[in-house]
Amino acid sequence: MIEILNPAEVARGRETGALVADILQTLKRRTTVGTSLLEIDRWTATMIIEAGAQSCYVDYAPSFGRGPFGHYICTAVNDAVLHGRPSGYRLAEGDLLTLDLAVIKGGVAADSAISFIVGGTGPAESVAMIDATERALAAGIAAAVPGARIGDLSFAIGTVLVDAGYSINTEYGGHGIGSTMHQDPHISNTGRPGRGYKLRPGLLLALEPWVMADTAELVTDADGWTLRSATGCRTAHSEHTIAITEEGAEILTLPRT
Repeated sequence: MIEILNPAEVARGRETGALVADILQTLKRRTTVGTSLLEIDRWTATMIIEAGAQSCYVDYAPSFGRGPFGHYICTAVNDAVLHGRPSGYRLAEGDLLTLDLAVIKGGVAADSAISFIVGGTGPAESVAMIDATERALAAGIAAAVPGARIGDLSFAIGTVLVDAGYSINTEYGGHGIGSTMHQDPHISNTGRPGRGYKLRPGLLLALEPWVMADTAELVTDADGWTLRSATGCRTAHSEHTIAITEEGAEILTLPRT
């Protein structure tokens, strides 16, 4: 299903997106060496509930997971990249942490992810990988204008990632979003320009470039959820929810604080 939202629904999406962004930035500030992933999950739950919103993850039970997910946020460390299920692991200096959060409020969902180095300093290769996903995300957003096609966004994202030296996994990518977290169209992180669904004002998309340092192959943890690099290499992931407008793409998941 592809939803086209009306202006009032897009406005509610702005509120949800800002909430998601604010929570992620608060979590980044609070997270230090020794913080456990379950602490991050508890902080997230408190902020979502206090805002009168709902997590998209707690009852999430898609065919590819061993559901329900049962937590409020995805926490992926080092070689984990997607659907990281919070555990008692305590973060160490230099860990590469990805926080991926999807929330629904006022009937409209928003989804965003950030990657950062715990303690502020880490290997240069990890910093470069995070930077590549952020630049790829910016390129995809810049390509998201009315009349463009999904393939144009995929091509823009993939060009940045390949030029940075990364191979691309096409099993998981961006997606439509609206009254539910995951909708059509699928947005691969590489593709051919001029192909796919034509963008229209009122369409909400979650763009999410992610890479692994030296592989494109994933393996799944025993928890049935956490996806890791097959080689144990580090990973990074950046994501924004955007709204297509008459003028171009509006980023909904920007922090207010």
